[in-house]
Amino acid sequence: MPPIGQNVNTSVVYVYIPHCNVNCSLTSSVLHIEMIDVRRFDIYRKIPKDLTQPTITGAIISICCCCFITLLFASEFYNYINPVIVSELYVDSIGNEEDKILVRLNITLPKLKCDAIGLDIQDDLGRHEVGFVENIEKIKIQNDGCQFNGRFYINKVPGNFHVSTHSATEQPDVINMEHHIQEVSFGERILNSNVPGSFNSLAGRTKIEVEENTAQLESHDYVMKIVPTIFEDLSGTEVITYQYTYAYRSYMSFSHTGHTIPAIWFRYDLTPITIKYHERRPRIYSFITTVCAIVGGTFTMAGILDSFIFTASEMFRKAELGKLS
Repeated sequence: MPPIGQNVNTSVVYVYIPHCNVNCSLTSSVLHIEMIDVRRFDIYRKIPKDLTQPTITGAIISICCCCFITLLFASEFYNYINPVIVSELYVDSIGNEEDKILVRLNITLPKLKCDAIGLDIQDDLGRHEVGFVENIEKIKIQNDGCQFNGRFYINKVPGNFHVSTHSATEQPDVINMEHHIQEVSFGERILNSNVPGSFNSLAGRTKIEVEENTAQLESHDYVMKIVPTIFEDLSGTEVITYQYTYAYRSYMSFSHTGHTIPAIWFRYDLTPITIKYHERRPRIYSFITTVCAIVGGTFTMAGILDSFIFTASEMFRKAELGKLS
């Protein structure tokens, strides 16, 4: 028994253990275990409030510290809920004869009637179609111009498609290939606007000649390098598309029979390099680690700063009173 009036910081646990055999006459026994006080392991010991001293400087530092933590936490949380896009490059095979690429073409020709305009497609596999009409839409605009819209497929080999009057039953007297391009794009559309790349590089391209005589003879040539591109979102869904760069030249072409019919050429070739974009979000444990680092680091630095200012002010006050030894 402990002495009367002595505090006992132990916990008592009684465990009943059945213990029977041929040499034992007892049917049970009691095990008495005295547990040590776990409070001695507390590293966050509390200081009575009447032993602390609040200061104006400490209050200002505390407020600034909380604001700083809130700002950094909001920034990290924003980065966590908004995934980032990372990219990689690798060499991939272009494909086989069965693989096709969707092309979207939207071009306006203000000086040509719709009846005279057609689409021709050629490639290195021997394809040669004049006056392609499937999924082609021609909209008449003012001043006898035409807006030409088309959706068609090309093979994954070098080739070209061009807008011309080659398929017209009767050639117009004046063939003026002045144009404004709204869209030339390949593959599926990527709806995520944060994905970098040149998926519609020719959008907004306008070619208008000042001299009418020159415009009637001029062909336009766009040479494009197409780069296969894959976008993978957070759910693992992949979108296969293509971006491209282009070079432009204009020329007047003649043959031994005279001037050839002008056209707007889009010549293309595919590169073996594929770009893949991944949508990534930081792991939850990375986010928690960063938040803990922000809170712990800010409070530690704020405590050091407050301690330094408090010590300096105390030394200055003692120096004023002449008590500084």
